[in-house]
Amino acid sequence: MNQRMLTARRAGLIGCPVCHLLSPAPFPSATAGPAKCPRCGAALHSRKPDSITRTWALVIAAAIFYIPANLLPMTTVTSLGMVQSDTIMSGVIYFVQSGSWPIALVIFIASIFVPLLKLFILAYLLISVQRKSRFRPKDRTRLYLITEAVGRWSMLDIFVVTILVALVNLGALATIEAGPAALHFAAVVVITMFAAMSFDPRLIWDAKEQGHE
Repeated sequence: MNQRMLTARRAGLIGCPVCHLLSPAPFPSATAGPAKCPRCGAALHSRKPDSITRTWALVIAAAIFYIPANLLPMTTVTSLGMVQSDTIMSGVIYFVQSGSWPIALVIFIASIFVPLLKLFILAYLLISVQRKSRFRPKDRTRLYLITEAVGRWSMLDIFVVTILVALVNLGALATIEAGPAALHFAAVVVITMFAAMSFDPRLIWDAKEQGHE
């Protein structure tokens, strides 16, 4: 027999997003602004305002930037008058053909697989919340935590390009310049990080709690 668990929301409490202090939920008022935490002064909300709308907007924006990030050149190498431009995937193929498959695997996972996986996971979580799904909320919460944790590691490709541009500058002999894809790829990583931050994982559990009422 399922027992109705007592949550902060049911108890009339709101957790501060900054200092995590539980405060009594204020009575709704049309004129008053958002409630403030009595300890740190942060705005108090039972759920992140417009979480689904904001996250969808960021996910769509990241998906748009993801296309040129993979189609445009990431680096442009000039060596002895010869110019060669490489996309992320062509760089992966080069390392595979040269026998450096561990480097190719790291670049593929960090620069291609992880950003795309984050977009799919966030889209899945948003759709499941909008459909009020009660399917395996613990697993969906773990997916969100993984998405939030691994997002910053997608900047690996940008770090590599930055180091190469700084180190390889030999004038007419050899130079490496960042391609237009670098800016788009950085935008994908940053936007997906903001998307994960704007999503409220407590929405995953709301449908389950409503089903027990």
